[in-house]
Amino acid sequence: MSPLTLRGTTFRNRVWLAPMCQYSAGPDGLPTDWHLAHLGARAVGGFGLVMAEATAIVPEGRISPQDVGIWGDEHVAAWRRVTDLVRSRGAVAGVQLAHAGRKASTYRGFGDGHGTVPAEEGGWETVGPSDLAFAGYAAPQAMTDEQVRAVPGQFAAATRRALDAGFDLVEVHAAHGYLLHQFLSPLSNLRTDAWGGDLAGRARLLLDTVDAVRAVLPETSPLLVRVSATDWTDGGLTVEDIAQVSVWLREHGVDLVDVSTGGNVHATIPVGPGYQVHAAREIRATAGIATSAVGMITTAEQAEQVLAAGDADAVMIGRPALFDPHWALRAAHTLDDKTPVLDHAGDPAASILPGQPTGWPAQYARGSW
Repeated sequence: MSPLTLRGTTFRNRVWLAPMCQYSAGPDGLPTDWHLAHLGARAVGGFGLVMAEATAIVPEGRISPQDVGIWGDEHVAAWRRVTDLVRSRGAVAGVQLAHAGRKASTYRGFGDGHGTVPAEEGGWETVGPSDLAFAGYAAPQAMTDEQVRAVPGQFAAATRRALDAGFDLVEVHAAHGYLLHQFLSPLSNLRTDAWGGDLAGRARLLLDTVDAVRAVLPETSPLLVRVSATDWTDGGLTVEDIAQVSVWLREHGVDLVDVSTGGNVHATIPVGPGYQVHAAREIRATAGIATSAVGMITTAEQAEQVLAAGDADAVMIGRPALFDPHWALRAAHTLDDKTPVLDHAGDPAASILPGQPTGWPAQYARGSW
């Protein structure tokens, strides 16, 4: 639970909220009171970084019609009320910038249906590196060279708006079968031009995007990239491939690689406690870059072991944080952690009263464990 500093940003601890789609925006992509409550609660709950879900850089980059976005100036004020609350509770506010590519225009994750949303229900035509469909979805249009070259600028424009909206950092989403992962993987990228071919060619769009985003960010603002370290399929990406990509990311100004796996093709994945930690460990050791681990890390003791062993520099907590917004505070209690609670600037969190349990806001101290 000790603090971590990347560039000029100090995180009060290494327990971070993973970005998780809420599918709760309207067709304008604006965050709602749901996002204010959801993300604000986890900031109160002690997480060092509170990461907003996959946030589309362009309307056609949304996973579903109910996804949030940050493609217009109208999104800035809507997100600002969220980031003001998150930062006021001592957490770093982050946003995951994303383009879903061939996995866009799908029904949201609950209740509506499965597969591609047709145009008459608010869907749209999708794009990808090649015209290969994700199984069960409509085939995308293969992107023209001009369309590919526009992507880094779209990420950069979204980054500017994110900064205006009060976010402290951005994470470029290059995992889970979305657009940048689609370019990286030979299973979805069959191009023979400068954007395809060998690993260096397939990584070009990601590196160009990172360059464009890094050029916009202040020197003190960390840049994260989420990757899928393996496609879990013969002929797909391997941990060794992504370790090499992570070397390039480090050389292009990325500060931390957020290591997940899968999502680009249907695959049999050996899911179990900490099943992706090995990839975070290997990438950290091989690429010489900070990593975060994610995936079925559910207990305080398990998270502490990942950090103590040097497998990763931070842990991303996903589903356990959905049913316990105070997961980070519970972990500190379980581990009897007495680390001083800091705000995102590295100063003692103003909301904590002397003598109160570590990390608990004064309003909740009577209910602490």
